[in-house]
Amino acid sequence: MTTISQAIINDHRELEQYYNEVINNENDHNHQQRFGNQFIWELARHSVGEELVVYPALEKHLGAEGKEMAESDRKEHHSVKQMLKEFQELSASDSGYVKQLKKIWGSLSDHIKEEEERDLPALESKLKSSEDESKSMAQSFERTKLFVPSRSHPSAGEHPPFETAMGLLAAPIDKVADLFRQFPDKEKL
Repeated sequence: MTTISQAIINDHRELEQYYNEVINNENDHNHQQRFGNQFIWELARHSVGEELVVYPALEKHLGAEGKEMAESDRKEHHSVKQMLKEFQELSASDSGYVKQLKKIWGSLSDHIKEEEERDLPALESKLKSSEDESKSMAQSFERTKLFVPSRSHPSAGEHPPFETAMGLLAAPIDKVADLFRQFPDKEKL
């Protein structure tokens, strides 16, 4: 089992890997499209998972400071989701594909750094007395990612219960559409 911080950080490293696969293979549009789809899929699920599991925990365990952190993170997510929505409408053969991904990564990498250096350590410090709670949150985070949309839907919002309801409506549609998208082979991940 892993802690919530480890689960979040693992996702961040995966996103970075998928980003690099797209950026470093500009002459192979098929490769770029597959890893771009994987990036979209992981980031959409990761973002909603954080919004439904991590941000409420920040608010609960850190009080006013946690509410401020969570609200700041939600605003950053909304901005990234809007850029991601534009990116997911592009094809790897489009001239703006890599440029849009770099734009997303610029905002996202700042957000990741803030979460890993400020938010997660603050949360874990409050959970120190109960490592089981951190592990339970990690499990909840991973389970949540199974049921949320796999594409960006910024109009769904970032606050439960609206996001939860909208996500449950959008997720099946996204999952069916994913059947027709190309993703990297499992051995390349």
